[in-house]
Amino acid sequence: MKKLLLTLITLSLTFLNASDLKVFENLKGTLNIAGGTAHIKCEKEAIKNIMRKYPDITISIAGGGSGIGIKQVSSKIIDLANSGRKPTQKEIKNGDLKLFRFAIDGIGVIVNPKLNIDSLTTKQLQDIFSGKITNFKELGLSNTPINLYTRDESSATRKVFWKRALKKSPISNKARVVSSNAAMKTAISKDENAIGIISLGVANDSVKLLNINGVKPTVENINNDSYNVARGLYLLSSGEPSKLASAYISYLRSNEGAKIVSKYGFIPINE
Repeated sequence: MKKLLLTLITLSLTFLNASDLKVFENLKGTLNIAGGTAHIKCEKEAIKNIMRKYPDITISIAGGGSGIGIKQVSSKIIDLANSGRKPTQKEIKNGDLKLFRFAIDGIGVIVNPKLNIDSLTTKQLQDIFSGKITNFKELGLSNTPINLYTRDESSATRKVFWKRALKKSPISNKARVVSSNAAMKTAISKDENAIGIISLGVANDSVKLLNINGVKPTVENINNDSYNVARGLYLLSSGEPSKLASAYISYLRSNEGAKIVSKYGFIPINE
C-alpha cells in the first residue's frame, strides 16, 4: 500500500510538472536571455527543466546588468532581457518594450560574517556609501578601514538601493565595483572589512545580511512593507514576444515556476 501511494504521488508530481511545461509542446528553436544578474540562478533551474523535457529547445542566459539587457533587447540582439528595475518611459518607447514582471526581490546590505555588526541606520548607510564614514571605529567597532563595494551604474541592484535605501544620497567613486550579485557575494565573503549590497535571492550564509533601521531584510517584511528596499524582477521583449519567449514567461509565472522563484528567495507574482 505504501509503495502504491508513493507511486501515485510521483505520478501526480510528474503530471503537474508536465502540465506546467506543456506550453512548450510543438515548439523548438533558440531563446537568448541576458541582463540583470539577480535572476540568473533561479532561471537556470527553470531552463534546465525546459531543455530536459524538450531537447529541440535551446535557451541561453547571461548577465551584464539590467541596463545592458535593456539596450540589447531594444536592439534585438537578444530575445528577452532580465531587468531588476522597471524601464524608464523613454526606454520603453525607444525599444518598444513589453514588460512581464514575475517576482519581487529585496536588496540587502551585506558584510563579512566575522564583522561584529547587525544593523545600520539610513544615515549611517548614507555616510558609509558617500565616503563620509571610512573607518569602522566611527560605527563603534575597531579602528579598521571600511572596504566599500558597489555595482556598476548599469546595475538595477545599485540603482534601486541608491533610490530606496540611500534616498538618492551619492555613492563614493572610491567604492570597489563588481560586475554581478554573485561576484559581490564572493568579494564580501573573502574580505573581513567589506560592506556591499546584494539581491536577497543571491545572498547565503557566506555573507551577513544587516538590518536597516532595525528591520530585517526578509520575505515576510517585504510583503508587509516594513522593509521597502525591494524591486520587481522583469522579463522584457522588444515588441510582442515570440511564441517561445511567451512560453518561457508563462512557465516562470506558473505554479511550478513560482516554486522555483520561491526556492531562490524571491516572491513569485502572476499578473
